[in-house]
Amino acid sequence: MTPHRPTRRSILKSAGGVSAALALGAGGVLTAAPSASAVGNAAGLTIVGRDERDPRMWYYRFRTGAIGWDPGVNVLLPDGYHTSGRRYPVLYLFHGGGTDQDFITFDREGVRGWTAGKPIIVVMPDGGHAGWYSNPVSSNVGPRNWEHFHMSQLLPWVEANFRTYAEYDGRAVAGFSMGGFGALKYAAKYYGHFASVSSHSGPASLRRDHGAVVHWANVTSGALDLAGGTVYGAPLWDEARVSADNPVQRIESYRNKRVFLVAGTSPDPINWFDTLNETHVLAGQREFRGLLGNAGIPHEWHEPAGGHFIRHDLMRRDIDGIIGRLRKA
Repeated sequence: MTPHRPTRRSILKSAGGVSAALALGAGGVLTAAPSASAVGNAAGLTIVGRDERDPRMWYYRFRTGAIGWDPGVNVLLPDGYHTSGRRYPVLYLFHGGGTDQDFITFDREGVRGWTAGKPIIVVMPDGGHAGWYSNPVSSNVGPRNWEHFHMSQLLPWVEANFRTYAEYDGRAVAGFSMGGFGALKYAAKYYGHFASVSSHSGPASLRRDHGAVVHWANVTSGALDLAGGTVYGAPLWDEARVSADNPVQRIESYRNKRVFLVAGTSPDPINWFDTLNETHVLAGQREFRGLLGNAGIPHEWHEPAGGHFIRHDLMRRDIDGIIGRLRKA
């Protein structure tokens, strides 16, 4: 399958990209578990939409006080899930930013094929157009607390309603672009939750290049999601929050985890903005890798040719590595 290359034209139009950022500073639920609605209500979630007709890809939409609209989630089940009676490890897989990406991104990209015949559940939640997997410092459109939704509500709901291993060795987190940053962030901040973390073209250094990624997060979130609010605060940052979220400042939090990193090295002939985007990603990931190496923390890294897009071959390789690291079904 030819890789689909997610664009950033919507962000470029709305926020001016990195350069501008720098300038601006139907089936039933599992019978062995409580009902999904009951568990959801306990976690602050109410199911307002669902489709469980597909034997593998189940869809849900939730109402939650953490988000001012109803975010969606796709849950991809392994082949044979309904008859095996087994428990499975879980991969939380996060999409990138922009108006062209959401929780169905990886279904469009081919996640069913990547995982066919493989013993793993994949959970793919909404993260907003530019939510940055964070609780923002400010919002002018109501709550957009993605970190709270994912970690305090969705994760417990998944583990109450599907046959999973609710433990460190039962969970992995991965993502593309903004989602790759989210994966690195959650793996560090919630150290005991994830035994494997993967970042496909995701930023790993928030402060380098005069805080390019922090400015980028603030500008894109303000333009696309928060109506002028910001993830990290502007004109002054919430410095403690930046430090807590910054992978290069949390190196010890990656010890004893499987770490998988991807960043492209050459211009994208189709989209100059993706080339600019990946240039910052590559520099940040190299900084991150150097710090991991100095600390003696093993990690696998890849620098393929090309710009800012999802590489199917490396996604497949990553999923195989995740399954190899996590507890077996």
